[in-house]
Amino acid sequence: MTTHTISFIGGGNMAHSLIGGLIADGWPAAHIHVTDTKPEPLAHLAERFGVATGSDNSAAASGADVVVLAVKPQVMHTVASEIASAAQTRHPLIISIAAGIRSADLDRWLGGNNAIVRCMPNTPALVQSGATALFANTRVGDEQRDLAESILRAVGLTLWLNDEALMDAVTALSGSGPAYFFLIMEALQAAGVQLGLPEQTAQLLTLQTAFGAAKMALESNEDAATLRQRVTSPGGTTERALRVLDDGGLRELVARALTAARDRSRELADQLGN
Repeated sequence: MTTHTISFIGGGNMAHSLIGGLIADGWPAAHIHVTDTKPEPLAHLAERFGVATGSDNSAAASGADVVVLAVKPQVMHTVASEIASAAQTRHPLIISIAAGIRSADLDRWLGGNNAIVRCMPNTPALVQSGATALFANTRVGDEQRDLAESILRAVGLTLWLNDEALMDAVTALSGSGPAYFFLIMEALQAAGVQLGLPEQTAQLLTLQTAFGAAKMALESNEDAATLRQRVTSPGGTTERALRVLDDGGLRELVARALTAARDRSRELADQLGN
């Protein structure tokens, strides 16, 4: 059982998911503290998980070995300034799950020389099926890396990056990625209805097909291209459908979409870091 104390600054959906995952993994509720400006999420977290709650960010950071910054990027500068004194005194591990905030900017706002792990989780973390990329600055030790990984692993897959600049590509691929799949699912369902299927039937078939394809890919040692080829019989229905998608430039469109998302991630990081 861990003896580390952890404070979440921000009690929104992602914090709720992480806290639920940690407690399910055996993290003691007595070692978790959450602050927020709104009383409603705090009351819900206290009732459901039995964690301590409050509104004083500085006090929460002063008593923590790990501080998880789970606030909106637009208020990160203000929140970091509030806990800077505690960060300089106690030197906790700082874990940021705020999109677009570079570790160097956060370190500067916290007063410098902080051990910071920057994370990019995605929304399936809300159902413990997330994909999270992590980057550690040079002040993060091996034990702190393991600690950060164990916290984020409570809500899904974790992968480390050696280059923080790649976080923009992660944002484009997995951070924004769930929306791409939702769009494809939306289009598949609508097409099924156009072909005469009842709406509920088209919806259920779409959802189960998406789930099954993802499960097959996760449990297979083969790459996506090989799996696609195995379900594409020469001269069959799948081959004809895929030919239409290829002729329509699907691959090029996906590449353009991710590039646009990557570029916007860089723009936002520049803006938020000022």
